[in-house]
Amino acid sequence: MTQEERYKITSNEYADLFIAYNEKQAILDRYQNYSIHVMDPQFAIIYVPISEIAGRAIRLYGYSSIPACYGLSMELSSQRGLEASGVERIRRLPAYNLRGQGVLVGIVDSGIDYTNPVFLHEDKTSKIISIWDQTIDSENSYPENTFFGTEYSADQINSALNSENPFNIVPSRDEIGHGTMMAGIAAGSEIAASNFRGVVPDSDLVIVKLKQAKNILRNFFQIPFDVPCYQENDIMWGIQYLISVARRLRRPIAICVGLGSSQGAHDGRGALSRLLSFVGDFPGTTVTNAAGNEGNSNGHVFRTIDSAIGFNTVELNVGENETGFSMEIWGTAPSTYSIDILSPSGEYIPRIPESLTVNRDISFVFETTSITVDYQMVEAETGDQLILLRFRNPAAGIWRFQVYGKGDIQGSFHIWLPIREFITEDTFFIQSNPYTTVTSPGNGEVPITVTAYNPNNDVLYRNASKGYSRTDTIKPELAAPGVNILSPTLDQGFSLATGTSAAAAHTAGITAMLLEWGTVRGNYPGIDTVEVKKFLIRGARRSTNLQYPNRDWGYGILDVYNVFDTLRTIYINR
Repeated sequence: MTQEERYKITSNEYADLFIAYNEKQAILDRYQNYSIHVMDPQFAIIYVPISEIAGRAIRLYGYSSIPACYGLSMELSSQRGLEASGVERIRRLPAYNLRGQGVLVGIVDSGIDYTNPVFLHEDKTSKIISIWDQTIDSENSYPENTFFGTEYSADQINSALNSENPFNIVPSRDEIGHGTMMAGIAAGSEIAASNFRGVVPDSDLVIVKLKQAKNILRNFFQIPFDVPCYQENDIMWGIQYLISVARRLRRPIAICVGLGSSQGAHDGRGALSRLLSFVGDFPGTTVTNAAGNEGNSNGHVFRTIDSAIGFNTVELNVGENETGFSMEIWGTAPSTYSIDILSPSGEYIPRIPESLTVNRDISFVFETTSITVDYQMVEAETGDQLILLRFRNPAAGIWRFQVYGKGDIQGSFHIWLPIREFITEDTFFIQSNPYTTVTSPGNGEVPITVTAYNPNNDVLYRNASKGYSRTDTIKPELAAPGVNILSPTLDQGFSLATGTSAAAAHTAGITAMLLEWGTVRGNYPGIDTVEVKKFLIRGARRSTNLQYPNRDWGYGILDVYNVFDTLRTIYINR
């Protein structure tokens, strides 16, 4: 990509599409008519004029070429959380008073209110090393090779803080509050008057403010324009930025992702999940994901198909105010799958036969609804079959789908609706299944995936997504405080936050403690996500009434005191 082409990154006239980037010349030859933005040795983005794809993106490039759409995993509605996970107890031991000194905490989210006192050191300088704001265009102030957004350094942020009008110097803001909340929970400074302190108050922060998803992507998946929505490739650029800053400074980093998507196969093989598993193996790096808040949304169905009958019926209630949405059916190989459709008024669309690829637009006589149906017999990332339905102006009422299976082995399938923020509360499956609802990227193998519980009564958060992954990888691994957690707000006060992103931020702070112990203090040089995860699993609190691991709690409740108590025992017995 050249400087002259970079406008396509933000232009709504161009669609962003993933391509496998492994042999550069072959890629250049195939896509020589398009701008190519290389991310890493695995992936590149091509920018295709929307006039050239016009609803045919899946047929032309495949489902995996389209960036998934991610939303926030929090409900806005403390110190108890720190006590419950053993942070305060371990700090009372002088040798283990781990406050994140020398460790970076990286947040890719809605930005940060850098003027908030919780992000200042005692000398009133900023704890923030840098901010990459993807929403502010600049000619040449973006990070190397990204070609978009603006990077603000610590010097610029401190200069802004010392001025009468900080936002005239560094105009980056968090209009939503989610990123500010996560950064505060993980690494906020102590505010004694409000009884607030982050898990690692001595850590520094690296922040990415994501730009909103392009209109063409929202239109494609029928996502409302009034909800926060971020596209997968922008998040991936943000992750790579965090890694680049940590490498430049030669400091360990705890990365936290509090975003989620119900798109994809829920097996950890999506582009973002693969990238996070890759970087999570870097020495001195941890990655923590929120499990999602979809366990109580009635947005998932799992069924098997009796070979004697040949199909299974699924009922979907569509709410009165629903304007559009997508629905994904993932069928397990080697069987093949097809569907028919019955609308609320009784209009019947006969079975759409199996085929290698199907791209069909369906209109109804008695409703204003239109549905685009795409089949991919062998989806590129998984090898399984995908049936994607995209509804526009769906009629309210009960829709019925018969899913047919063909093959000599009993078939099964999952169906997912979008995350709850992207559809109305009145759109849901009549007979749903709360399991296998961990959102992407939470199904990735290497990162730590965290669910949320209430530390005041040890009850699981009612909306928390539940495991396992579609391929039975144990997710989530741990439960952390995530209900009514004291967190900073955009008015520089405090409120209670609930959701698995709050739990993920808390856990990211815990992982920063282990990075300080292992990398900064030299007790375990090269410690990475997998090793931190194993320490946390060994130290988790478990109920005698439950069998572990399980789909709700993973391996149990996070307790960093137990982790270091186990380590002390090991050292004593040497």
